[in-house]
Amino acid sequence: MKLSFVLVFAFIIPLIRAQVPHWGPCPEPAVQPAFTLKQFMGRWFEIAKLPAQFEKGRCIETNFTLTGNSIRVVSSEILKGELRKIEGTGVIEDPKNPAKLGITYSYVLPYSPYWILSTDYVNSALVYSCTDILRLFHVDFAWILSRTRTLPDATIETARDTFAKNNIDVSRMIASRQQGCDKTL
Repeated sequence: MKLSFVLVFAFIIPLIRAQVPHWGPCPEPAVQPAFTLKQFMGRWFEIAKLPAQFEKGRCIETNFTLTGNSIRVVSSEILKGELRKIEGTGVIEDPKNPAKLGITYSYVLPYSPYWILSTDYVNSALVYSCTDILRLFHVDFAWILSRTRTLPDATIETARDTFAKNNIDVSRMIASRQQGCDKTL
């Protein structure tokens, strides 16, 4: 039993190295009440985030498009001077709570939580995702998104406060690089 426990951690630790792990299960933050999916669709720029192994570039943005009963999700970044895109699928996990989306970028992986904690639909949105690992600890992901490549500092501070009030530790949140994005590669 001890050996299997050690082996599990030997494989899991490298996967979460750049993430933000915390002891215990995921928190259950409140999500946007009366969320309207259609209004959320469109282009969102990443302003700040908790570190994520899968996001290493700059000029990160995501475009959401309704396609029948699902959501087409196209995320892009510039990494080492090259524009990289990945396409995924999103769904509403619970029709009674449409702010709780699930997103996957692979047909073989399950949907990951993508919860809209807050949005005004036209300026900014706060998104949270959390994955429990053996119910011993969890890995957080959090993003401050904007319809433009910048947000006022006061808006970012209010966003950070909203995460904190929902027991989401954003002390390691970093600003995303959105400079020089409109230049040709």
